[in-house]
Amino acid sequence: MITLHGMSWSGNCYKLQLLMAQLGRAYDWQEIDITRGENLSPEFLALNDRGKVPVLQLEDGRIMAESNAILHYLAQGSELLPSDPWAQAKTLQWMFFEQYSHEPYIAVSRFVMRFLPADHPRQQQLAVLKPFGEEALAAMERHLGRLSWFGGHCYTIADIALFAYTHVADEGGFELDRYPRVLDWLRRVAAQPGFVPMRGSPASAVAKQLHPVTDPHSS
Repeated sequence: MITLHGMSWSGNCYKLQLLMAQLGRAYDWQEIDITRGENLSPEFLALNDRGKVPVLQLEDGRIMAESNAILHYLAQGSELLPSDPWAQAKTLQWMFFEQYSHEPYIAVSRFVMRFLPADHPRQQQLAVLKPFGEEALAAMERHLGRLSWFGGHCYTIADIALFAYTHVADEGGFELDRYPRVLDWLRRVAAQPGFVPMRGSPASAVAKQLHPVTDPHSS
Protein backbone atom coordinates (compact mmCIF):
# COMPACT_ATOMS: atom_id res chain seq x y z
CA MET A 1 0.00 0.00 0.00
CA ILE A 2 1.26 3.47 -0.80
CA THR A 3 1.83 5.99 1.98
CA LEU A 4 1.03 9.68 1.93
CA HIS A 5 2.74 11.96 4.43
CA GLY A 6 0.97 15.25 5.00
CA MET A 7 -0.96 17.65 7.21
CA SER A 8 -4.73 17.50 6.89
CA TRP A 9 -5.44 21.24 6.96
CA SER A 10 -2.95 21.85 4.15
CA GLY A 11 -4.65 22.33 0.82
CA ASN A 12 -1.68 20.82 -0.99
CA CYS A 13 -2.11 17.67 1.09
CA TYR A 14 -5.90 17.68 0.82
CA LYS A 15 -5.60 17.49 -2.97
CA LEU A 16 -4.19 14.00 -2.61
CA GLN A 17 -6.80 12.86 -0.08
CA LEU A 18 -9.54 14.04 -2.44
CA LEU A 19 -7.96 12.36 -5.46
CA MET A 20 -7.49 9.04 -3.68
CA ALA A 21 -11.08 9.09 -2.44
CA GLN A 22 -12.38 9.74 -5.93
CA LEU A 23 -10.17 7.04 -7.39
CA GLY A 24 -11.36 4.63 -4.69
CA ARG A 25 -7.78 3.72 -3.82
CA ALA A 26 -6.62 2.66 -0.36
CA TYR A 27 -3.56 4.28 1.19
CA ASP A 28 -1.84 4.82 4.49
CA TRP A 29 -1.93 8.40 5.80
CA GLN A 30 0.87 9.65 8.03
CA GLU A 31 -0.02 12.96 9.69
CA ILE A 32 2.90 15.40 9.83
CA ASP A 33 2.26 18.42 12.06
CA ILE A 34 4.42 21.19 10.65
CA THR A 35 3.36 23.55 13.47
CA ARG A 36 5.26 21.24 15.83
CA GLY A 37 8.25 20.91 13.52
CA GLU A 38 7.57 17.28 12.66
CA ASN A 39 8.50 18.06 9.06
CA LEU A 40 12.02 18.90 10.26
CA SER A 41 12.62 15.63 12.08
CA PRO A 42 15.49 13.46 10.80
CA GLU A 43 12.97 10.79 9.82
CA PHE A 44 10.94 13.15 7.63
CA LEU A 45 13.95 14.92 6.16
CA ALA A 46 15.16 11.51 5.02
CA LEU A 47 12.02 11.43 2.86
CA ASN A 48 12.13 15.03 1.68
CA ASP A 49 15.18 17.09 2.55
CA ARG A 50 13.21 20.29 1.78
CA GLY A 51 11.03 19.58 4.80
CA LYS A 52 7.77 20.11 2.94
CA VAL A 53 4.54 18.14 2.74
CA PRO A 54 3.00 16.25 1.05
CA VAL A 55 5.24 13.31 0.22
CA LEU A 56 4.28 10.14 -1.64
CA GLN A 57 6.05 6.92 -0.65
CA LEU A 58 5.54 3.89 -2.88
CA GLU A 59 5.64 0.29 -1.75
CA ASP A 60 9.07 -0.15 -3.34
CA GLY A 61 10.47 2.83 -1.40
CA ARG A 62 10.44 5.41 -4.17
CA ILE A 63 9.66 8.93 -2.96
CA MET A 64 7.96 11.86 -4.69
CA ALA A 65 7.32 15.39 -3.44
CA GLU A 66 5.32 18.36 -4.85
CA SER A 67 1.55 17.98 -4.68
CA ASN A 68 0.74 18.52 -8.34
CA ALA A 69 3.44 16.12 -9.53
CA ILE A 70 1.95 13.51 -7.18
CA LEU A 71 -1.55 14.27 -8.51
CA HIS A 72 -0.32 13.76 -12.07
CA TYR A 73 1.38 10.47 -11.19
CA LEU A 74 -1.52 8.99 -9.22
CA ALA A 75 -4.14 9.98 -11.80
CA GLN A 76 -2.39 8.16 -14.66
CA GLY A 77 -4.81 5.90 -16.50
CA SER A 78 -7.91 7.41 -14.88
CA GLU A 79 -10.60 9.70 -16.27
CA LEU A 80 -9.22 12.48 -14.08
CA LEU A 81 -6.20 12.88 -16.37
CA PRO A 82 -7.08 13.21 -20.08
CA SER A 83 -5.21 10.92 -22.45
CA ASP A 84 -5.41 13.40 -25.34
CA PRO A 85 -2.09 15.32 -25.43
CA TRP A 86 -3.74 18.73 -25.87
CA ALA A 87 -6.29 18.18 -23.11
CA GLN A 88 -3.56 16.85 -20.82
CA ALA A 89 -1.41 19.91 -21.49
CA LYS A 90 -4.35 22.22 -20.76
CA THR A 91 -4.86 20.37 -17.49
CA LEU A 92 -1.21 20.91 -16.62
CA GLN A 93 -1.50 24.57 -17.63
CA TRP A 94 -4.02 25.21 -14.86
CA MET A 95 -2.03 23.13 -12.38
CA PHE A 96 1.02 25.32 -13.07
CA PHE A 97 -1.23 28.37 -12.66
CA GLU A 98 -2.35 27.04 -9.30
CA GLN A 99 1.18 26.72 -7.98
CA TYR A 100 2.60 29.96 -9.41
CA SER A 101 -0.30 32.43 -9.59
CA HIS A 102 -2.81 31.15 -7.04
CA GLU A 103 -1.34 29.19 -4.13
CA PRO A 104 1.45 31.70 -3.26
CA TYR A 105 -1.17 34.37 -2.55
CA ILE A 106 -4.39 32.66 -1.50
CA ALA A 107 -2.82 29.84 0.51
CA VAL A 108 -0.23 32.08 2.14
CA SER A 109 -2.90 34.65 3.08
CA ARG A 110 -4.90 31.84 4.68
CA PHE A 111 -1.88 30.63 6.61
CA VAL A 112 -1.05 34.11 7.90
CA MET A 113 -4.61 34.96 8.91
CA ARG A 114 -5.55 31.64 10.42
CA PHE A 115 -2.40 30.27 11.96
CA LEU A 116 -0.24 33.25 12.94
CA PRO A 117 -0.93 35.66 15.83
CA ALA A 118 -2.36 39.08 15.03
CA ASP A 119 0.89 40.80 15.97
CA HIS A 120 3.11 38.54 13.87
CA PRO A 121 5.33 40.51 11.43
CA ARG A 122 4.04 38.45 8.50
CA GLN A 123 0.59 40.01 8.93
CA GLN A 124 2.04 42.94 7.00
CA GLN A 125 2.28 40.69 3.94
CA LEU A 126 -1.49 40.51 3.57
CA ALA A 127 -1.87 43.87 1.84
CA VAL A 128 0.70 42.82 -0.76
CA LEU A 129 -0.74 39.34 -1.29
CA LYS A 130 -4.38 40.43 -1.61
CA PRO A 131 -4.39 41.95 -5.13
CA PHE A 132 -2.50 38.99 -6.60
CA GLY A 133 -4.95 36.56 -5.02
CA GLU A 134 -7.88 38.58 -6.36
CA GLU A 135 -6.38 38.48 -9.84
CA ALA A 136 -6.06 34.70 -9.64
CA LEU A 137 -9.73 34.40 -8.68
CA ALA A 138 -10.69 36.84 -11.44
CA ALA A 139 -8.78 34.74 -13.98
CA MET A 140 -10.68 31.67 -12.82
CA GLU A 141 -13.98 33.56 -13.06
CA ARG A 142 -13.19 34.59 -16.66
CA HIS A 143 -12.26 31.05 -17.65
CA LEU A 144 -15.44 29.64 -16.13
CA GLY A 145 -17.40 32.01 -18.34
CA ARG A 146 -16.12 29.97 -21.30
CA LEU A 147 -15.75 26.42 -19.96
CA SER A 148 -17.27 24.54 -17.04
CA TRP A 149 -14.02 22.92 -15.88
CA PHE A 150 -10.35 23.78 -15.83
CA GLY A 151 -9.06 20.80 -17.78
CA GLY A 152 -11.52 21.46 -20.57
CA HIS A 153 -14.99 19.95 -20.81
CA CYS A 154 -14.79 17.50 -17.91
CA TYR A 155 -13.65 17.30 -14.30
CA THR A 156 -9.91 16.64 -13.97
CA ILE A 157 -7.02 16.90 -11.53
CA ALA A 158 -6.76 20.57 -12.54
CA ASP A 159 -10.07 21.12 -10.75
CA ILE A 160 -8.83 19.17 -7.73
CA ALA A 161 -5.65 21.25 -7.60
CA LEU A 162 -7.53 24.55 -7.75
CA PHE A 163 -10.39 23.50 -5.48
CA ALA A 164 -8.13 22.78 -2.51
CA TYR A 165 -7.24 26.34 -1.57
CA THR A 166 -10.03 28.16 -3.43
CA HIS A 167 -12.81 26.64 -1.33
CA VAL A 168 -11.17 27.94 1.86
CA ALA A 169 -10.02 31.26 0.39
CA ASP A 170 -12.38 33.08 2.76
CA GLU A 171 -10.02 32.03 5.57
CA GLY A 172 -7.45 34.24 3.84
CA GLY A 173 -9.74 37.24 3.60
CA PHE A 174 -11.07 36.69 0.06
CA GLU A 175 -14.79 37.27 -0.55
CA LEU A 176 -15.86 34.50 -2.90
CA ASP A 177 -19.32 36.03 -3.32
CA ARG A 178 -17.60 38.38 -5.75
CA TYR A 179 -16.96 35.40 -8.04
CA PRO A 180 -20.31 33.69 -8.74
CA ARG A 181 -18.94 31.36 -11.42
CA VAL A 182 -16.20 30.23 -9.07
CA LEU A 183 -18.78 29.54 -6.37
CA ASP A 184 -20.90 27.55 -8.79
CA TRP A 185 -17.82 25.56 -9.84
CA LEU A 186 -16.98 24.86 -6.18
CA ARG A 187 -20.47 23.42 -5.70
CA ARG A 188 -20.07 21.22 -8.76
CA VAL A 189 -16.72 19.91 -7.52
CA ALA A 190 -18.26 19.11 -4.13
CA ALA A 191 -21.01 17.19 -5.92
CA GLN A 192 -18.58 14.88 -7.73
CA PRO A 193 -18.70 11.16 -6.85
CA GLY A 194 -16.36 10.23 -4.03
CA PHE A 195 -15.94 13.80 -2.80
CA VAL A 196 -14.56 14.14 0.74
CA PRO A 197 -14.22 17.42 2.68
CA MET A 198 -11.00 18.89 3.96
CA ARG A 199 -10.36 18.16 7.59
CA GLY A 200 -9.57 20.90 10.06
CA SER A 201 -11.12 23.98 8.39
CA PRO A 202 -13.92 25.03 10.76
CA ALA A 203 -13.32 28.71 10.03
CA SER A 204 -14.34 28.46 6.37
CA ALA A 205 -17.96 29.48 5.87
CA VAL A 206 -17.76 28.48 2.20
CA ALA A 207 -16.48 25.00 3.04
CA LYS A 208 -19.38 24.55 5.47
CA GLN A 209 -21.87 25.54 2.76
CA LEU A 210 -20.33 23.05 0.34
CA HIS A 211 -20.36 20.21 2.85
CA PRO A 212 -22.75 21.09 5.69
CA VAL A 213 -22.59 17.67 7.34
CA THR A 214 -20.14 17.76 10.24
CA ASP A 215 -16.95 15.84 9.50
CA PRO A 216 -16.25 13.59 12.51
CA HIS A 217 -12.53 13.92 11.86
CA SER A 218 -12.43 17.71 11.77
CA SER A 219 -10.98 19.75 14.57
